[in-house]
Amino acid sequence: QVQLVESGGGLVQAGGSLRLSCTASGRIFSRDTMAWFRQAPGKEREFVAAIVVGVTKYADSVKGRFTISRDNARNTVYLQMNSLKPEDTAVYYCAARDSGYLSSNENQYTNWGQGTQVTVSS
Repeated sequence: QVQLVESGGGLVQAGGSLRLSCTASGRIFSRDTMAWFRQAPGKEREFVAAIVVGVTKYADSVKGRFTISRDNARNTVYLQMNSLKPEDTAVYYCAARDSGYLSSNENQYTNWGQGTQVTVSS
């Protein structure tokens, strides 16, 4: 069983930056895919970014602004968010799957964190 704990959310002005962290405990390997999803009020949860063995994938809405990275020694994945916009406001979730295939489909992820709130003011 894998446990995921997110941190780093908060309130920031438009144009600002935040870095989210997700620390994993339990059975997790460097070849596992780690991802970030988000859910805004009244909307469905959507894919943000994913990483496995140095390969990354991003949603079009965050390309060029967000960067996903991981530190396997610390079992931690990060999401650096720059040039934040009010439409980035959401609860951000960390997710993991026991596969080396990058996926943006939330149904293919078996482990989830509790989420961290990101609010971007205009």
